[in-house]
Amino acid sequence: MENQTLVKNFILLGFTDVQKYQGLLFLILLVTYILTIMGNIVIITIILLDHRLQTPMYYFLWNFSLLEIGFTSTVIPKALFNLASGNRTISIPGCFVQVFLYFVLGTIEFLLLAVMSFDRYVAICHPLSYTTVMNERVCKILVLSSWMSGFLILIGPSLVVFQLPFCGQNIINHFFCDNGPLIKLACADTRLLGLVDFTIAVFSLLGTFTVTILSYARIISTVLNIPSASGRQKAFSTCISHLTVVSITYSSCIFMYIKPMDSRGLDLSKGVSILNTVVSPLLNPFIYSLRNKQVQEAFWDLLEK
Repeated sequence: MENQTLVKNFILLGFTDVQKYQGLLFLILLVTYILTIMGNIVIITIILLDHRLQTPMYYFLWNFSLLEIGFTSTVIPKALFNLASGNRTISIPGCFVQVFLYFVLGTIEFLLLAVMSFDRYVAICHPLSYTTVMNERVCKILVLSSWMSGFLILIGPSLVVFQLPFCGQNIINHFFCDNGPLIKLACADTRLLGLVDFTIAVFSLLGTFTVTILSYARIISTVLNIPSASGRQKAFSTCISHLTVVSITYSSCIFMYIKPMDSRGLDLSKGVSILNTVVSPLLNPFIYSLRNKQVQEAFWDLLEK
């Protein structure tokens, strides 16, 4: 290793090597990114300004929209720059920052999705005690705990990655700095680090997913026992939007990270990661706004004002 030159930057292979597709990909990604930012900003704005939406469910929702803005902004602007300029390089500090923010914000999202599932469980299964259990102080503690836990879980492994030596190969087969392809380039034994990362992925993904599944199992059981059809439909309508976002987010991330990483799976994981970094943040505001009459009414009232 003493005779090898240390890597000064990394090269992101991106989506494709075919030049004629670069412009089309840039346009699609740019439009998607703009719609994602605008949609989530609209959700945050109407929830904060409309007094009818000052409830725990919408408090968690605007925090989730804020996370989505940060999460997609960690990856997409750099991908857009690379497509526009043709320059696929990213500095080592820039790569490390991108890895850290991507996984920290992603972990916080999983924790917040579990919190939102618990909120729906209390609202539907224990409606009489809902306002007592999910009071303002509890909601703030749950959100703050999600943010702090995300940072605390990832700070240790991230510092280890930042200390790894990189020499020789510097090509990352992805459109952003993902942890798996990155540590494969390290000139060190990373088996223990890989095991730690896998354990964290299992905990953050499957742990929060279990909470969500258990919450909705109780919710479905309770809703099916509601005597009136209109009551069942109303109860399900408050949960279907959340379940849609959960399904897209968890399915893509479990496929990417709860499995052994090999070179043959990198291209497929790169394609699936688009669901997590592009599609899910885009759909989030539209799913919640299109299926929610309260949000629709608040949106039109805001436009009139």
